[in-house]
Amino acid sequence: MIKYIVLYKRPADPEGFDRKYFESHLPIVNSVPGLVRAEVAKVQQVFLAGFLGETEPHLVAEMYFESEASFKTAIQSPEWATSGANLAEIGGMELVAMFSATVVDPSGVVA
Repeated sequence: MIKYIVLYKRPADPEGFDRKYFESHLPIVNSVPGLVRAEVAKVQQVFLAGFLGETEPHLVAEMYFESEASFKTAIQSPEWATSGANLAEIGGMELVAMFSATVVDPSGVVA
């Protein structure tokens, strides 16, 4: 399983960003082909100061895909492109760090 992780920095207007994110961006993300599930969490407290430099994290989004192949198909889809355009429109592109990771079980074996 592949997990795509997005870390959002705290925006100048958190409430406004959240409204746009949950009303317009997340529904587009949920339409991406091959997406198994998407989870979004609001950061409450940072325990490792300096981990992100001067950046204060705001949201963590995780999108799960069954395989690397399904993830590659997803990121080439029109829905993925639309989600990126929407993220730029709502002011999210300058707020993020994005990366993918392979999910492993407790013994370190690819899940």
